[in-house]
Amino acid sequence: MRRYLRIVVLCLACGFCSLLYAFSQLAVSLEEGAGGGGGKPQAEAVSWLRGGGRGAARGAGIADLAAHPGGSHRCKDFSLCYWNPYWMLPSDVCGMNCFWEAAFRYSLKIQPVQRIHLAVVACGERLEETITMLKSAIIFSIKPLQFHIFAEDQLHDSFRGILDNWSFLQTFNYSLYPIIFPSENAAEWKKLFKPCASQRLFLPLILKEVDSLLYVDTDILFLRPVDDIWSLLKKFNSTQIAAMAPEHEEPRIGWYNRFARHPYYGKTGVNSGVMLMNMTRIRRKYFKNDMTTARLRWGDILMPLLKKYKLNITWGDQDLLNIIFFHNPESLFVFPCQWNYRPDHCIYGSNCQEAEEEGIFILHGNRGVYHDDKQPAFRAIYEALRNCSFEDDNIRSLLKPLELELQKTVHTYCGKIYKIFIKQLTKSIRDRYDRPPKER
Repeated sequence: MRRYLRIVVLCLACGFCSLLYAFSQLAVSLEEGAGGGGGKPQAEAVSWLRGGGRGAARGAGIADLAAHPGGSHRCKDFSLCYWNPYWMLPSDVCGMNCFWEAAFRYSLKIQPVQRIHLAVVACGERLEETITMLKSAIIFSIKPLQFHIFAEDQLHDSFRGILDNWSFLQTFNYSLYPIIFPSENAAEWKKLFKPCASQRLFLPLILKEVDSLLYVDTDILFLRPVDDIWSLLKKFNSTQIAAMAPEHEEPRIGWYNRFARHPYYGKTGVNSGVMLMNMTRIRRKYFKNDMTTARLRWGDILMPLLKKYKLNITWGDQDLLNIIFFHNPESLFVFPCQWNYRPDHCIYGSNCQEAEEEGIFILHGNRGVYHDDKQPAFRAIYEALRNCSFEDDNIRSLLKPLELELQKTVHTYCGKIYKIFIKQLTKSIRDRYDRPPKER
């Protein structure tokens, strides 16, 4: 029985080889016909598989593909399957050779590098803050970063000089943009709250080729990889388009629930200093609103909102975002307070439970606390990262002196819980820099 089975397998193998040979001969005949009657010299249609044979000189073809990734190939992108059989291929597709080329091109196709897109808006005296924020993102992140920096014209040369000096890291790219507002209302948008702050509202309309984006204020410091907050995009349900943290955890000290004269999201509003966006969804969505029964797209809703509420809003663009998500609560993903930890979370005693348990993931030094003595714990973290270089040893040695500085802040409420400031930072440094390079 086994002998008969072996004979059957051998016959099938021979039949398959004969079929391949027949197809190869058919391919050659098609190729010769295309070369003789097409009116173009054969040389013009040379495939990246040099030699024109059945796999000859594939090494040269691979090199050619790498050298000319966007070039035209005689082997066009046709699906070689039962509804595109060889005998129905166009004359400029080379039959059997195309079968092999397609296989090699698929295996060699260079997948686009998946970058994390990070945006920031810098005006006035915010250069140092912004550079420190970008440095913290680079130090801990795993995937390559793409920075989108919107800045006043006079800051561009300074950004360029510093970031070009970091090019040896090869872990980020950056693009610099001027401050851009709709021309008919530019002056009104620019003076809203703080200079340039409302620029973030227009990012989905400016960065049209960017699918998803993490926007952060200049006074943000990353204490764990940006990759981790970026991964929250996968947790969005089908209706969610953006993610932010609550403005307050404790309603008794909340601002929106006590003072706001406009609608706001949830019980205490949301803070827009760290805002994760699926911008494709934002651009496509039609938003419910209290100005018209018709739903409006992002680019159509902003100016009418400002006109209606400009005398009632205090925090500018953040208030407008709260109004939008008040009417569209299903569109917002709310992440915990440790992703946007501010002095409000400890100034009157600790009220961010997630940070107490896992540490602070992203530090937000709003109200200028990096530059005064009101919250020395925040300032200590900022100065440690500002003065840190990119050398591995320098980053590893950051923790000891930082902890000593934080111990000097225990006379403040935030300083009393200083360990939550370095809990995640310690883990991030160990994970990123204490492991062998292959394990990082």
